[in-house]
Amino acid sequence: MNSSDADKYKSHFAFETVDKVSGDPETTNFKRMARLHQSLWREKMGFPIGTQPMLVKQGETSRHLGSRMELNFAKETGANFLNEKIRFAVADRLKNPQQHQTLNEHRLYGDLLSSMPMCFNLFGNLSSDLELANKAVHAWWPDVPGKVCAVRFEWSPGRSIPGLYLENRSAFDVAFELELENGSRGILGVETKYHEDCKAEAIPSSERSNRYALVTKNANIFTDNAMSEIIGTDLQQIWLDHLLALSILQERPQKWSWSKFVLVHPAKNPSYHLATERYRKYLNTTSSFEVNTIESLLEKSVWGDKISSAFAERYIW
Repeated sequence: MNSSDADKYKSHFAFETVDKVSGDPETTNFKRMARLHQSLWREKMGFPIGTQPMLVKQGETSRHLGSRMELNFAKETGANFLNEKIRFAVADRLKNPQQHQTLNEHRLYGDLLSSMPMCFNLFGNLSSDLELANKAVHAWWPDVPGKVCAVRFEWSPGRSIPGLYLENRSAFDVAFELELENGSRGILGVETKYHEDCKAEAIPSSERSNRYALVTKNANIFTDNAMSEIIGTDLQQIWLDHLLALSILQERPQKWSWSKFVLVHPAKNPSYHLATERYRKYLNTTSSFEVNTIESLLEKSVWGDKISSAFAERYIW
């Protein structure tokens, strides 16, 4: 599908104003195409259209939105997920909440554009098969040590705990826990992006900033100007996710001796491609940070052609 296809379907699927990124027509086009692609996939599958807002309260007005499924149908069927193993992984995660988690169940089930269901569709088949998970992790990231002993979705070592980790609600979309030869553990934390663009964030409070500064300093991998130039910008969230991986080593070195943060995004998402290139310039070493495209993971076909093809049909154009 290309931009001319988008024009062909313009009258059928209204482009959302939230997809427009000021001063960035390339990212705007990507976001619109991603929304259109999900809308067309839903129609092809025969799934009922959802609404904006997603959960309509009594007396509230709403409108149809093609990139969403009708919420009751979505929850009853799990149609946002590509197979039963993935649906099981979703159900298991929802049955085991973490304190202060930010997992939105409505978006998880009903929003076709959300990166969290995409994360489950990408990695959910691995959660019940640790042998396959280990094979996949070492195929995708050959430098990862040890053996995968757990796959955890929307996971943090601890959220909003004073004096520990980042003291915020940051979490990895999926984390692969590793059993290392020396008896300690490692963590490979992964953040997935799909339709999102990389946005500037508010400057944190002085207390949070002090905590982030401490983790940044103790990591000893950032350039001298990194924090002052990243904070409050569109690189802040990437930096905080990276810091979460680094903070694990600092807080519990008796348990964790290795960590890495990986960001995964579509090759056609220009916003994250450019942002991660800029972020790398603030690192003296990239051993704890990596960026992969979804397409590069699919090339390994660790799940087999059937699952890989279903995922590609769903998310790639």
